[in-house]
Amino acid sequence: MNTVATHHSRFGVAPTTMVYAAGIRKSYGNLQVLKGVDLTVPVGSVACIIGPSGSGKSTFLRCINHLEEINGGLLLVDGDFVGYRLEDNKLHELPPSAICKRRAEIGMVFQQFNLFPHLTVLENLIEAPIRVRKEPAAKATAKAMALLDRVGLADKRHAFPKQLSGGQQQRVAIARALAMSPKVLLFDEPTSALDPELVGEVLEVMKDLAKEGITMIVVTHEIGFAREVADQLIFMDGGIVVESGDPRKMIASPKSPRTKEFLARVL
Repeated sequence: MNTVATHHSRFGVAPTTMVYAAGIRKSYGNLQVLKGVDLTVPVGSVACIIGPSGSGKSTFLRCINHLEEINGGLLLVDGDFVGYRLEDNKLHELPPSAICKRRAEIGMVFQQFNLFPHLTVLENLIEAPIRVRKEPAAKATAKAMALLDRVGLADKRHAFPKQLSGGQQQRVAIARALAMSPKVLLFDEPTSALDPELVGEVLEVMKDLAKEGITMIVVTHEIGFAREVADQLIFMDGGIVVESGDPRKMIASPKSPRTKEFLARVL
């Protein structure tokens, strides 16, 4: 693994930083997908990542919770590594059980919901807290019911995923991610698989989470949502961050010609 420069040690990162990425590189064989991504996401803030298909947005998101291994750079969540330990200034891969424990602190909401089809809505929510966190079933169930109530689906607790609309399934997926009390929530294009009329109900839940101060990183095509909710907007293209800043300013007058060109196409 890559050697970490001492000035990039975890001790140099502000305690108010939830996600810190410096020079993140990721390749698949000869294909370099991430070419040195730098990003800082403060605790309690919302970062929205936009950009064309193939720009590395989803790959970067998957690197944060170690679903993808990085080939270089430094990536910290809440001041620590997710899939590695630092020893003699080198990163060493952690055993799967340790990675699983760290990953439990990072909630992930996927494009295709990824609910367990054979479990009811309620069972989907209590599975990880009971198995991974060893929570008592009664505690996990009470928390799950409160979360389903929060996303407006308490009446669907005994339904199976296939009995729900796409929007309802995605709201269940968000509640399931919240059931683990994560430090940060990652959303990978959470509305792109939904029918247009169902997008709003999912975005409303996400807006409520943002108001509650949950740290969120959202890969999205919903520019209106980014403008309204995000604290920072990141435009990625070709495996790098081309531009980042205040969403309202950046959408109104992007500095980079490439950002301008992209926004002109999607707005």
